Amino acid sequence: MGVKVAKFGGSSVADAIQLSKVKSIIEADADRRYVVVSAPGKRFSEDNKMTDLLYLCKTHIEHNVPYDQVFQVICDRFRAMEMNLGVDVNLEMEFVKIRENLESGASADYVASRGEYLSAVLTAAYLGYDFVDAAGLVQFDEKGRFLDEETNEALSKALSEHERAVIPGFFGTYPDGSIKTFSRGGSDITGSLVAKAVKADVYENWTDVPGFLVADPRIIKNPEPIKTVSYQELRELSYMGASVLHEDAVYPVREANIPINIRNTNDPEHPGTIILSEPDRSSDRIVTGIAGSKDFSVIAISKNMMASERGFIRRVLSILEDYDVPVEHLPSGIDTISIVVSNKKLNRALDEILEEIERKVQPDKIDVFNNMALIATVGAGMTNRRGVSATLFTALYEAKVNIRMIDQGSSEINIIVGVENKDFETAIKAIYNAFVK
Repeated sequence: MGVKVAKFGGSSVADAIQLSKVKSIIEADADRRYVVVSAPGKRFSEDNKMTDLLYLCKTHIEHNVPYDQVFQVICDRFRAMEMNLGVDVNLEMEFVKIRENLESGASADYVASRGEYLSAVLTAAYLGYDFVDAAGLVQFDEKGRFLDEETNEALSKALSEHERAVIPGFFGTYPDGSIKTFSRGGSDITGSLVAKAVKADVYENWTDVPGFLVADPRIIKNPEPIKTVSYQELRELSYMGASVLHEDAVYPVREANIPINIRNTNDPEHPGTIILSEPDRSSDRIVTGIAGSKDFSVIAISKNMMASERGFIRRVLSILEDYDVPVEHLPSGIDTISIVVSNKKLNRALDEILEEIERKVQPDKIDVFNNMALIATVGAGMTNRRGVSATLFTALYEAKVNIRMIDQGSSEINIIVGVENKDFETAIKAIYNAFVK
């Protein structure tokens, strides 16, 4: 018998109806021995996620606003799930404990984590699995830094004592036992950590989409699914906005060489997308995926003999560091350098940054191009394949898209182009049609 770890996202555990689907999935494969769950998500578009409601309770308390009505909504929703699932886990005792902690000043991390905690308690009872709390197993140091080795050792030891278990995602503990959460979506990370700890054959991540698609379905009608993708390709696509799972969830399983299978709870027969350590060399597809984002700025700096001036790039980048602005890309020429930054990260500091650049490096010219979009064309099949760039640039030319920037990584599995925001959708359609259709 093998071992599979199955993580179910918020939409998969939103109510008793969804949890009945989860049970069917678990019972369909005896290898699915360890289950990680998120807090209940939205049941319909106007609904609230449980985590948002819990955060709202904490906010009300901090501002001396009554929180009873919001807390009642949380309790009633869990009570309904308990009743409809036909289990009895003494939720009332849990509600009393949470309320007491809320009123005694519990941290926002503790409050938010109770969604996953109660979700796991209910799911374990419904499946007939053991409940194993992540508290004390997923570990952080006193500064909130994740402790990889300590967590792996603790999880391995604890889960070896349970043949089948449900573990809440999203949170762990500081050395003093207080709750520390990952960033939003962090249940994906917990699932990955559990998969590594139990040496799983596969880490299944069940969500509300059937894996990755070659392009955004809001732009491309019925885009092709991605059957397999390597960790490296996924990293490139996720960085540019193609996100189905938390990007930090990749590292634990990548290190352990465990494949990830993205699956759809509402369509369990669909094979989804398999994420592998190495690209699938048997595929003849050149491009694995196309992803991008809008609203970047390009700061283009020109200075004669720049290449021979020691420390030039370092001084420029130190200015951006001082203003806490991360650099997305850095294409350069012998006398030019272009700095690509997200408009959101600029924090209206562009004018001050430009003044600092003028003062510290004395460029011959600075140009700023606003309203830029970046599009990444990613695929291991591009490596050593002739004509890929020509095909891409010809497609954009024929679509009348002006390319303002080109950047190709040293790995040669991606080509990034900068276009104006207004040409973003047109450019993605042109690239998709050139390589996929």
